[in-house]
Amino acid sequence: MRRFSAHGEAGTAAVRRATAGLALVAVVLAVPMTADLQPAKTFWRIGWLQPSPSPSPGHASFRQGMRELGYLEGQNVAFEDRFAEGRFDRLPSLAADLARRNPDVIVAVAPGAIRAARNATRTIPIVMAFSGVDPVAAGFVASLSRPGGNVTGLTMLAPELSAKRLEILKEAVPGATRVGILGYKPNPGTVEQLKAIEGSAQRLGLTIHVGLTERPGGYDEVFARLATERIGALLVLSDTVLAGDRKRIVETATRARLPTFFDFRESADAGGLVSYGVNNVELYRQAARFVDRILKGARPADLPVEQPTRFELVINLKTARALGLTIPTTLLARADHVVE
Repeated sequence: MRRFSAHGEAGTAAVRRATAGLALVAVVLAVPMTADLQPAKTFWRIGWLQPSPSPSPGHASFRQGMRELGYLEGQNVAFEDRFAEGRFDRLPSLAADLARRNPDVIVAVAPGAIRAARNATRTIPIVMAFSGVDPVAAGFVASLSRPGGNVTGLTMLAPELSAKRLEILKEAVPGATRVGILGYKPNPGTVEQLKAIEGSAQRLGLTIHVGLTERPGGYDEVFARLATERIGALLVLSDTVLAGDRKRIVETATRARLPTFFDFRESADAGGLVSYGVNNVELYRQAARFVDRILKGARPADLPVEQPTRFELVINLKTARALGLTIPTTLLARADHVVE
């Protein structure tokens, strides 16, 4: 018969407790090891929401920026694009559709798309390709340095740049005292730009006449109304719909023999007299870099909103000659690019 002493029983209990403890440690240690063995995500889905009718140069620049960062469509990334065809009222449903598909990131172009995307989801990261309004005042982010939610990206200072373009217009065409403003009425950023322009016009002694189109391509009616005001130059507001129609706007302005001022260089290259603003290509490539950082683990709440620090002035001398204008040498000397 086997005998157990009190000491032996205590020893046996201690061994059991130690064995159980070791087993628990083994289980705890196994958890991170198992997690480490989980495969890293290798395929991403990016949503794109834009008010304009068709893919724009900015859209192409974003795709190029993603390729440069190693994201190859069909291999490690898929893009889901939604274009509102100039119908801002369609943006909420398009944003909701994107949110239901649960992409890894949604890229939203311009204020209307940003607001629609933010209303559709508070969890999917949203990158502002650019905000043409103050993103803090608009409620997109808590602050530029600490966005605090699921939205971050770029803001473009559209009102300030529109006012600056009016100053350049006065310098380039000093004889034009009556200036037409072409805008897209459904764009929520139009109001802020007009306020900035009105303030600048008062300081410059200019009279402005606003012509707003309510649909893409409705420029003939606007130009007809502005012609009755005997305007001497035209300033085109920053807007993705208008940017997509730059060639048609330039052609219409050329027939009316109006020197025309735009935001992006592509418009001056297309025949506009002057453009002043951010580099469109770099703007969207920077949006791609935001997406890349988020896909690699950064939280939108912690990524500061960025503002442009470099602006480019482009002057089309070929257009100036066709209009019989002489651009002041002081303005030409400041140009970053001159179209001959």
